Amino acid sequence: MSRRGFAAAATAALATMTHGSAAPRPAPNTAGAPARGGAAADEMRGMWVATVTNRDWPSRPGLSAERQRAELVAHLDAAVRARLDTVMLQVRPTADALWPSPHEPWSQYLTGTQGADPGWDPLGTAVTEAHARGLHLHAWFNPYRVALHADPGRLAASHPARRHPGWVVPYGGKLYYDPGLPEVRAFVREAMLDAVRRYPVDGVHFDDYFYPYPVAGQTFDDDAAHDRYGAAFPDRAAWRRDNVDRLVRETAEGIRAIRPGTRFGISPFGVWRNADVDARGSDTRAGVQSYDDLHADTRKWAGENWIDYICPQLYWNIGFAAADYAKLLLWWAEAVRGSGTRLYAGEALYKAGDPAQPAAWQDPAELSRHLTLAKRYPEVRGHVFFAAREVTADPAGAMARVVADHYGRSAGPPS
Repeated sequence: MSRRGFAAAATAALATMTHGSAAPRPAPNTAGAPARGGAAADEMRGMWVATVTNRDWPSRPGLSAERQRAELVAHLDAAVRARLDTVMLQVRPTADALWPSPHEPWSQYLTGTQGADPGWDPLGTAVTEAHARGLHLHAWFNPYRVALHADPGRLAASHPARRHPGWVVPYGGKLYYDPGLPEVRAFVREAMLDAVRRYPVDGVHFDDYFYPYPVAGQTFDDDAAHDRYGAAFPDRAAWRRDNVDRLVRETAEGIRAIRPGTRFGISPFGVWRNADVDARGSDTRAGVQSYDDLHADTRKWAGENWIDYICPQLYWNIGFAAADYAKLLLWWAEAVRGSGTRLYAGEALYKAGDPAQPAAWQDPAELSRHLTLAKRYPEVRGHVFFAAREVTADPAGAMARVVADHYGRSAGPPS
């Protein structure tokens, strides 16, 4: 969502165009989250709260603990006013933490200095305050992103990436952990699951960042890891996909073991593969395909029930030639059909009214039309909006239109 996070990456990528089943999953964890009457009890009405680069919250680093808390609560209150039921709060934006983690430093987006104690517990507070409002709280993690710069010396002295420089790959002016190293996968999984152990989160959430988005003219240098671990695979791409598969499966297992009932969901880039590359793919001409470029076989994860829900980022308007929202929604509905994986549509609220976007986005009813279309497909069980800043301010009136047209009654807890 710019660093802004993953939304800008998805949009920029599209601009380059010519962007055996597992065991049944446990029931969702509703402890601490009061049920509410109203809309269908299995509908997801969510919003993302991005903390990377202070996109949504906190509004800037270095605010007092009181001001940070007040801003967070204001976003939760906005979710309630919009009759939403779930908040995905980004709590590990760059291999750091928005809770007192024993594994990683405090996030720089709180205080301005990575590792500096903000004087309060944002994740713990968010869980308590969300549940008090009848909202579910999903903890949103980025597994492999270390820094939005390429200088390890700028990381906190205690940062694991400085203690284990062999884990880190510089690429595209940024730093990433190497997904091909088993010790990296074990570490990031444990770092994330620490939050699941400490807090009654209702979900664990990943977005679209696995292997990084391609950068023209650059190569992600995982030669050493591939030489050591990749011999059994037909090519490097297959090995990389297996590495990501392993993280997904192992994270799911860890969540089930630590807090049964906590849901695990992923919000991938909206295009798995184009049909001209793979007959099973979508009728799109995307410049990025998650299977090939991010090495994320998102269709398999959903079809084999490795995750509880999938929320593809369908950040395009109905009728957009290169990636038509209507065609992609149908494709994803068919991809999950017959599986136990819930499908929620990721919605680009941030595009509404933006003059840089296509004409369709100048109409505040565009998103409402998405929800109307989705009612044709029983597989689509809800929508998640990017992001909190736009839900709260609603500068184009698009969220108000969604609420008026579709959320006339309060939400029930999503199942």
